[in-house]
Amino acid sequence: MKWLDYLKLKRLDRYIIKKFLGTYFFSLALIIIIIVVFDYNEKIDKFVNSNATTSEIIFDYYVNLAPYYANTFSALFVFISVIYFTSKLAENSEVIAMLAAGVSFRRLVRPYMISAGIIAIMTYMLSAYIIPNGNSTRLEFEQKHNNAKKVESGSNVQLKIDDNTIVFIERYESRNNMGWRFMLDKFEDKKLISHMEAATISYNPEKPYTWTARRWLIRELKDDKEEIRESRREPLDTILPFEPADFLISEGEEETMTSPELSVYIDKQQARGIANIRRFEIEYHKRIAMSFAAFIMTVIGVSLSSRKRKGGMGLSLGIGLALSFSYILFQTISSAFAEHMPVALAVWLPNIIYAILAIVLYRKAPR
Repeated sequence: MKWLDYLKLKRLDRYIIKKFLGTYFFSLALIIIIIVVFDYNEKIDKFVNSNATTSEIIFDYYVNLAPYYANTFSALFVFISVIYFTSKLAENSEVIAMLAAGVSFRRLVRPYMISAGIIAIMTYMLSAYIIPNGNSTRLEFEQKHNNAKKVESGSNVQLKIDDNTIVFIERYESRNNMGWRFMLDKFEDKKLISHMEAATISYNPEKPYTWTARRWLIRELKDDKEEIRESRREPLDTILPFEPADFLISEGEEETMTSPELSVYIDKQQARGIANIRRFEIEYHKRIAMSFAAFIMTVIGVSLSSRKRKGGMGLSLGIGLALSFSYILFQTISSAFAEHMPVALAVWLPNIIYAILAIVLYRKAPR
Protein backbone atom coordinates (compact mmCIF):
# COMPACT_ATOMS: atom_id res chain seq x y z
CA MET A 1 0.00 0.00 0.00
CA LYS A 2 1.27 3.48 -0.89
CA TRP A 3 0.80 4.93 2.58
CA LEU A 4 2.86 2.08 4.10
CA ASP A 5 5.64 2.78 1.60
CA TYR A 6 5.42 6.42 2.66
CA LEU A 7 6.20 5.44 6.25
CA LYS A 8 9.21 3.25 5.40
CA LEU A 9 12.12 5.32 6.62
CA LYS A 10 15.45 5.35 4.85
CA ARG A 11 18.70 6.90 6.01
CA LEU A 12 17.80 10.26 4.43
CA ASP A 13 14.43 10.26 6.22
CA ARG A 14 15.95 9.43 9.59
CA TYR A 15 18.60 12.12 9.11
CA ILE A 16 16.09 14.89 8.33
CA ILE A 17 13.58 13.80 11.00
CA LYS A 18 16.33 13.76 13.61
CA LYS A 19 17.48 17.25 12.57
CA PHE A 20 13.93 18.62 12.42
CA LEU A 21 12.66 17.28 15.74
CA GLY A 22 15.96 17.88 17.50
CA THR A 23 16.03 21.54 16.46
CA TYR A 24 12.33 21.97 17.24
CA PHE A 25 12.46 20.57 20.79
CA PHE A 26 15.74 22.29 21.62
CA SER A 27 14.55 25.74 20.47
CA LEU A 28 11.18 25.28 22.15
CA ALA A 29 12.80 24.24 25.45
CA LEU A 30 15.13 27.23 25.26
CA ILE A 31 12.33 29.76 24.80
CA ILE A 32 10.25 28.15 27.57
CA ILE A 33 13.18 28.48 30.00
CA ILE A 34 13.52 32.15 29.04
CA ILE A 35 9.78 32.75 29.51
CA VAL A 36 9.79 31.05 32.93
CA VAL A 37 12.79 33.12 34.10
CA PHE A 38 11.22 36.42 32.99
CA ASP A 39 7.80 35.44 34.41
CA TYR A 40 9.35 34.52 37.77
CA ASN A 41 11.29 37.80 37.97
CA GLU A 42 8.09 39.72 37.22
CA LYS A 43 5.91 37.88 39.74
CA ILE A 44 8.35 37.13 42.56
CA ASP A 45 6.90 39.93 44.73
CA LYS A 46 3.38 38.56 44.32
CA PHE A 47 4.56 35.07 45.23
CA VAL A 48 6.27 36.36 48.38
CA ASN A 49 3.37 38.61 49.45
CA SER A 50 0.79 35.84 48.93
CA ASN A 51 2.89 33.29 50.88
CA ALA A 52 2.96 30.84 47.96
CA THR A 53 5.06 27.79 48.79
CA THR A 54 7.93 26.62 46.58
CA SER A 55 5.99 23.46 45.82
CA GLU A 56 2.95 25.45 44.65
CA ILE A 57 5.05 27.77 42.50
CA ILE A 58 6.87 24.91 40.78
CA PHE A 59 4.24 22.19 40.47
CA ASP A 60 0.93 24.11 40.43
CA TYR A 61 2.10 27.05 38.33
CA TYR A 62 5.26 26.58 36.26
CA VAL A 63 4.88 22.87 35.51
CA ASN A 64 1.47 23.74 34.00
CA LEU A 65 2.58 27.05 32.46
CA ALA A 66 5.42 25.49 30.42
CA PRO A 67 3.21 23.15 28.29
CA TYR A 68 0.73 26.00 27.75
CA TYR A 69 3.39 28.26 26.21
CA ALA A 70 5.02 25.36 24.37
CA ASN A 71 1.73 24.68 22.64
CA THR A 72 1.08 28.37 21.98
CA PHE A 73 4.42 28.85 20.22
CA SER A 74 4.50 25.43 18.53
CA ALA A 75 3.71 26.67 14.99
CA LEU A 76 6.26 29.46 15.32
CA PHE A 77 9.07 27.08 16.27
CA VAL A 78 8.11 24.55 13.64
CA PHE A 79 8.74 27.30 11.11
CA ILE A 80 11.96 28.53 12.73
CA SER A 81 13.32 24.98 13.08
CA VAL A 82 12.68 24.13 9.44
CA ILE A 83 14.16 27.42 8.24
CA TYR A 84 17.24 27.05 10.47
CA PHE A 85 18.38 23.51 9.73
CA THR A 86 17.27 23.47 6.06
CA SER A 87 19.19 26.70 5.44
CA LYS A 88 22.26 24.99 6.93
CA LEU A 89 21.74 22.04 4.57
CA ALA A 90 21.44 24.45 1.63
CA GLU A 91 24.53 26.42 2.74
CA ASN A 92 26.55 23.18 2.88
CA SER A 93 25.23 22.25 -0.59
CA GLU A 94 23.59 19.13 0.88
CA VAL A 95 20.24 19.95 -0.75
CA ILE A 96 21.96 20.35 -4.14
CA ALA A 97 23.71 17.01 -3.64
CA MET A 98 20.39 15.30 -2.78
CA LEU A 99 18.65 16.71 -5.85
CA ALA A 100 21.64 15.88 -8.07
CA ALA A 101 21.58 12.28 -6.78
CA GLY A 102 18.07 11.90 -8.20
CA VAL A 103 16.06 12.67 -5.06
CA SER A 104 13.04 14.71 -6.13
CA PHE A 105 11.96 17.72 -4.10
CA ARG A 106 8.69 15.92 -3.38
CA ARG A 107 10.68 12.98 -1.99
CA LEU A 108 12.82 15.38 0.03
CA VAL A 109 9.73 16.90 1.66
CA ARG A 110 8.45 13.49 2.86
CA PRO A 111 10.47 13.28 6.12
CA TYR A 112 9.55 16.91 6.83
CA MET A 113 5.85 16.02 6.62
CA ILE A 114 6.32 12.95 8.82
CA SER A 115 7.96 15.18 11.44
CA ALA A 116 5.16 17.73 11.07
CA GLY A 117 2.63 14.92 11.57
CA ILE A 118 4.33 13.90 14.83
CA ILE A 119 4.27 17.51 16.04
CA ALA A 120 0.64 18.01 14.93
CA ILE A 121 -0.54 14.92 16.84
CA MET A 122 1.46 15.95 19.91
CA THR A 123 0.11 19.51 19.71
CA TYR A 124 -3.50 18.37 19.44
CA MET A 125 -3.24 15.81 22.26
CA LEU A 126 -1.66 18.44 24.51
CA SER A 127 -4.23 21.14 23.73
CA ALA A 128 -7.27 18.86 23.71
CA TYR A 129 -6.63 16.62 26.72
CA ILE A 130 -3.50 17.35 28.78
CA ILE A 131 -3.12 21.14 28.99
CA PRO A 132 -6.78 21.83 30.05
CA ASN A 133 -6.29 19.86 33.27
CA GLY A 134 -3.05 21.73 33.96
CA ASN A 135 -4.73 25.05 33.15
CA SER A 136 -7.37 24.36 35.78
CA THR A 137 -4.68 24.00 38.46
CA ARG A 138 -2.72 26.99 37.11
CA LEU A 139 -5.75 29.31 37.05
CA GLU A 140 -6.68 28.31 40.60
CA PHE A 141 -3.14 29.23 41.65
CA GLU A 142 -3.40 32.61 39.88
CA GLN A 143 -6.74 33.36 41.52
CA LYS A 144 -5.24 32.55 44.90
CA HIS A 145 -1.81 34.19 44.59
CA ASN A 146 -1.77 36.54 41.58
CA ASN A 147 -5.03 38.43 42.20
CA ALA A 148 -6.68 36.96 39.11
CA LYS A 149 -10.39 37.71 39.19
CA LYS A 150 -13.07 35.08 39.12
CA VAL A 151 -16.62 35.89 38.04
CA GLU A 152 -18.74 35.72 41.20
CA SER A 153 -21.96 37.43 40.13
CA GLY A 154 -24.31 37.74 37.18
CA SER A 155 -27.15 40.09 36.22
CA ASN A 156 -30.25 39.58 34.06
CA VAL A 157 -29.55 35.91 33.54
CA GLN A 158 -31.91 34.35 31.01
CA LEU A 159 -31.51 30.82 29.73
CA LYS A 160 -33.47 28.04 28.14
CA ILE A 161 -33.10 24.90 30.25
CA ASP A 162 -35.09 22.71 27.86
CA ASP A 163 -37.23 23.11 24.75
CA ASN A 164 -40.22 24.40 26.72
CA THR A 165 -38.74 26.02 29.85
CA ILE A 166 -37.15 29.45 30.27
CA VAL A 167 -35.51 30.77 33.44
CA PHE A 168 -34.76 34.37 34.46
CA ILE A 169 -32.70 35.57 37.45
CA GLU A 170 -32.30 39.31 37.94
CA ARG A 171 -29.10 38.92 39.98
CA TYR A 172 -27.01 36.02 41.26
CA GLU A 173 -23.99 35.96 43.61
CA SER A 174 -21.81 32.89 44.04
CA ARG A 175 -20.39 33.92 47.44
CA ASN A 176 -23.68 32.92 49.07
CA ASN A 177 -25.14 30.88 46.17
CA MET A 178 -28.13 33.22 46.15
CA GLY A 179 -30.25 34.64 43.34
CA TRP A 180 -32.88 37.39 43.46
CA ARG A 181 -36.12 37.84 41.54
CA PHE A 182 -36.36 34.40 40.01
CA MET A 183 -38.90 33.48 37.31
CA LEU A 184 -39.57 30.22 35.49
CA ASP A 185 -41.97 29.86 32.56
CA LYS A 186 -43.10 26.56 31.03
CA PHE A 187 -44.72 26.36 27.60
CA GLU A 188 -46.64 23.77 25.68
CA ASP A 189 -47.32 24.28 21.96
CA LYS A 190 -46.07 27.85 22.43
CA LYS A 191 -48.69 28.51 25.12
CA LEU A 192 -47.80 29.40 28.68
CA ILE A 193 -48.94 26.63 31.03
CA SER A 194 -47.00 27.49 34.18
CA HIS A 195 -45.36 30.56 35.70
CA MET A 196 -43.28 30.57 38.86
CA GLU A 197 -41.89 33.55 40.74
CA ALA A 198 -39.65 33.68 43.81
CA ALA A 199 -38.15 36.60 45.70
CA THR A 200 -34.95 34.60 46.19
CA ILE A 201 -33.60 31.25 45.07
CA SER A 202 -30.51 29.51 46.42
CA TYR A 203 -28.36 26.75 44.95
CA ASN A 204 -27.19 23.73 46.93
CA PRO A 205 -23.69 22.83 45.61
CA GLU A 206 -23.72 19.54 47.55
CA LYS A 207 -26.81 18.38 45.64
CA PRO A 208 -26.40 19.07 41.91
CA TYR A 209 -29.32 20.89 40.23
CA THR A 210 -31.12 21.39 43.57
CA TRP A 211 -32.54 24.90 44.08
CA THR A 212 -34.54 26.28 47.01
CA ALA A 213 -37.10 29.04 46.37
CA ARG A 214 -38.37 31.40 49.08
CA ARG A 215 -41.42 33.66 49.05
CA TRP A 216 -42.62 31.86 45.95
CA LEU A 217 -45.76 31.83 43.82
CA ILE A 218 -46.78 29.32 41.14
CA ARG A 219 -49.56 29.90 38.60
CA GLU A 220 -50.70 26.93 36.54
CA LEU A 221 -53.01 27.38 33.55
CA LYS A 222 -55.19 24.40 32.60
CA ASP A 223 -58.27 24.43 30.38
CA ASP A 224 -58.70 28.18 30.72
CA LYS A 225 -58.52 27.81 34.49
CA GLU A 226 -55.85 29.24 36.72
CA GLU A 227 -54.55 27.51 39.82
CA ILE A 228 -52.38 29.51 42.22
CA ARG A 229 -50.09 28.14 44.93
CA GLU A 230 -47.89 30.35 47.07
CA SER A 231 -46.03 30.60 50.36
CA ARG A 232 -44.28 33.45 52.12
CA ARG A 233 -42.75 31.24 54.83
CA GLU A 234 -42.20 27.69 53.61
CA PRO A 235 -39.25 27.21 51.20
CA LEU A 236 -39.76 25.10 48.10
CA ASP A 237 -37.07 22.67 46.92
CA THR A 238 -37.03 21.97 43.22
CA ILE A 239 -34.79 20.18 40.71
CA LEU A 240 -33.80 22.36 37.76
CA PRO A 241 -31.30 21.08 35.14
CA PHE A 242 -28.84 23.98 35.30
CA GLU A 243 -26.21 25.27 37.71
CA PRO A 244 -24.39 28.59 38.33
CA ALA A 245 -21.41 27.48 36.23
CA ASP A 246 -23.71 27.61 33.18
CA PHE A 247 -23.95 31.41 33.36
CA LEU A 248 -21.05 32.53 35.59
CA ILE A 249 -18.24 32.23 33.05
CA SER A 250 -14.76 33.29 34.21
CA GLU A 251 -11.93 34.53 32.00
CA GLY A 252 -9.93 31.60 30.65
CA GLU A 253 -12.52 29.00 31.66
CA GLU A 254 -12.62 27.63 28.11
CA GLU A 255 -8.94 26.70 28.46
CA THR A 256 -9.71 24.37 31.38
CA MET A 257 -12.01 22.10 29.35
CA THR A 258 -10.92 19.16 27.21
CA SER A 259 -12.14 19.20 23.61
CA PRO A 260 -14.93 16.63 24.24
CA GLU A 261 -16.05 18.71 27.25
CA LEU A 262 -15.97 21.87 25.12
CA SER A 263 -18.11 20.21 22.44
CA VAL A 264 -20.73 19.10 24.98
CA TYR A 265 -20.67 22.48 26.73
CA ILE A 266 -21.13 24.43 23.46
CA ASP A 267 -24.05 22.26 22.37
CA LYS A 268 -25.69 22.58 25.80
CA GLN A 269 -25.26 26.36 25.97
CA GLN A 270 -26.51 26.86 22.42
CA ALA A 271 -29.62 24.84 23.26
CA ARG A 272 -30.16 27.05 26.31
CA GLY A 273 -29.80 30.26 24.35
CA ILE A 274 -26.62 31.43 26.12
CA ALA A 275 -25.03 34.13 23.96
CA ASN A 276 -21.50 34.52 25.38
CA ILE A 277 -19.99 31.24 24.16
CA ARG A 278 -18.02 32.57 21.19
CA ARG A 279 -14.68 32.19 22.96
CA PHE A 280 -15.53 28.56 23.75
CA GLU A 281 -16.23 27.92 20.06
CA ILE A 282 -13.02 29.75 19.09
CA GLU A 283 -10.99 27.65 21.53
CA TYR A 284 -12.52 24.41 20.21
CA HIS A 285 -11.74 25.16 16.55
CA LYS A 286 -8.38 26.79 17.31
CA ARG A 287 -7.02 23.57 18.81
CA ILE A 288 -7.59 21.72 15.55
CA ALA A 289 -6.44 24.60 13.34
CA MET A 290 -3.20 25.04 15.31
CA SER A 291 -2.39 21.37 14.84
CA PHE A 292 -2.75 21.61 11.06
CA ALA A 293 -0.56 24.72 11.09
CA ALA A 294 2.46 22.43 11.60
CA PHE A 295 2.05 21.07 8.05
CA ILE A 296 1.55 24.51 6.50
CA MET A 297 4.51 26.09 8.29
CA THR A 298 6.70 23.12 7.36
CA VAL A 299 5.93 23.37 3.63
CA ILE A 300 6.51 27.13 3.62
CA GLY A 301 9.73 26.75 5.59
CA VAL A 302 11.31 24.03 3.48
CA SER A 303 10.26 25.74 0.23
CA LEU A 304 11.85 29.04 1.30
CA SER A 305 15.08 27.71 2.77
CA SER A 306 16.00 24.84 0.44
CA ARG A 307 17.51 27.27 -2.10
CA LYS A 308 21.05 28.52 -1.51
CA ARG A 309 20.88 32.31 -1.16
CA LYS A 310 23.47 35.06 -1.33
CA GLY A 311 22.18 36.49 1.91
CA GLY A 312 22.84 33.17 3.64
CA MET A 313 20.87 31.77 6.56
CA GLY A 314 20.20 35.24 7.99
CA LEU A 315 17.97 36.21 5.09
CA SER A 316 15.99 32.95 5.28
CA LEU A 317 15.57 33.31 9.05
CA GLY A 318 14.44 36.91 8.63
CA ILE A 319 11.81 35.95 6.05
CA GLY A 320 10.75 33.01 8.20
CA LEU A 321 10.34 35.10 11.35
CA ALA A 322 8.37 37.74 9.46
CA LEU A 323 6.00 35.12 7.99
CA SER A 324 5.56 33.22 11.26
CA PHE A 325 4.84 36.34 13.30
CA SER A 326 2.45 37.58 10.63
CA TYR A 327 0.65 34.23 10.85
CA ILE A 328 0.27 34.53 14.63
CA LEU A 329 -0.88 38.15 14.29
CA PHE A 330 -3.35 37.24 11.54
CA GLN A 331 -4.71 34.39 13.66
CA THR A 332 -5.28 36.75 16.60
CA ILE A 333 -7.01 39.34 14.41
CA SER A 334 -9.19 36.79 12.59
CA SER A 335 -10.36 35.30 15.91
CA ALA A 336 -11.51 38.79 16.92
CA PHE A 337 -13.70 38.88 13.79
CA ALA A 338 -15.53 35.73 14.93
CA GLU A 339 -18.27 38.05 16.21
CA HIS A 340 -19.08 38.99 12.59
CA MET A 341 -18.57 35.72 10.71
CA PRO A 342 -18.89 31.96 11.34
CA VAL A 343 -16.43 30.98 14.08
CA ALA A 344 -14.96 28.04 12.14
CA LEU A 345 -14.23 30.29 9.12
CA ALA A 346 -12.66 33.00 11.29
CA VAL A 347 -10.35 30.52 13.04
CA TRP A 348 -9.39 28.62 9.87
CA LEU A 349 -8.95 31.71 7.64
CA PRO A 350 -5.20 32.12 8.43
CA ASN A 351 -4.63 28.43 7.64
CA ILE A 352 -6.50 28.76 4.33
CA ILE A 353 -4.52 31.82 3.23
CA TYR A 354 -1.15 30.46 4.33
CA ALA A 355 -1.95 27.06 2.79
CA ILE A 356 -2.36 28.84 -0.58
CA LEU A 357 0.96 30.59 0.04
CA ALA A 358 2.55 27.22 0.89
CA ILE A 359 1.34 25.71 -2.41
CA VAL A 360 2.72 28.66 -4.41
CA LEU A 361 6.12 28.48 -2.68
CA TYR A 362 6.24 24.68 -3.03
CA ARG A 363 5.76 24.94 -6.78
CA LYS A 364 8.52 27.55 -7.03
CA ALA A 365 10.97 25.54 -4.90
CA PRO A 366 14.18 24.20 -6.55
CA ARG A 367 13.75 20.90 -8.39
